[in-house]
Amino acid sequence: MNIIQTILHGGPMIIFIWVCILMVSMVMVTLVIQLALQLRNEVLAPAALAASLKSAIDFGNYQEAWRICKANNAYIANVLAGTLERIGRGKDATEISLIERGHREAQVFKTKNSYLSVIGVIAPMIGLLGTVIGMMSAFAVLGSSGVSDPRKLALSIGEVLMATASGLFLAIPAFIFYYYFRNRIASVVLYADETLNHLVEDIPFSELEGLRIGEGFETGTPAPQTENTETLLNCPVCNGTIQPGESNCPHCGAALDWSQ
Repeated sequence: MNIIQTILHGGPMIIFIWVCILMVSMVMVTLVIQLALQLRNEVLAPAALAASLKSAIDFGNYQEAWRICKANNAYIANVLAGTLERIGRGKDATEISLIERGHREAQVFKTKNSYLSVIGVIAPMIGLLGTVIGMMSAFAVLGSSGVSDPRKLALSIGEVLMATASGLFLAIPAFIFYYYFRNRIASVVLYADETLNHLVEDIPFSELEGLRIGEGFETGTPAPQTENTETLLNCPVCNGTIQPGESNCPHCGAALDWSQ
């Protein structure tokens, strides 16, 4: 008897167990493919995206950098978008936001990878269930006909061994991929975090106090003023505070026209 005939001969319970094994194996393959495609440096921190963000930040166009982040779904874009919204609160608040959002984005990959560990644990249990059911059938044959019909006894034992082997065939690669992707996550996230630190390391936080980036900027919400509110205005480009009469914005470098 071939494998399919042996499974069908085992009855409804053995068939159900093999269906479960097939479904679990499909889930494992799907997770492995997804993680293999996502856990790459060029996916988490694309060089072109990093260069575009670096250019916008270096010129003080923080709102434009925020827009770029919102238009992309890469790791560095998701983390930096929330971080830019806090640059007006100071360096400490910005760094805390960078760490928190980085952990949140990395947790998505860690959660997917943890399912591989779960598969590695439950796959042998599914095989063990098939083993127990197969042994019950084998002992039933042995109890009814003794050893007079060794073919039936051998068939039942074969079902037991197939169920055990199927669980191990799933568990072993699941654990191998789990530990591989766990190390891979640490490596690519570290690379992406280094890229993020490089993007924000030169931001002049002391000059941007009160600057509002994000949805508030889009709706024209004014930035909080310092104690000299009667002499400070807002830059029409980056919304940063400026002194009347200045030729260029100290935040974004935009030319200011005071003739109007």
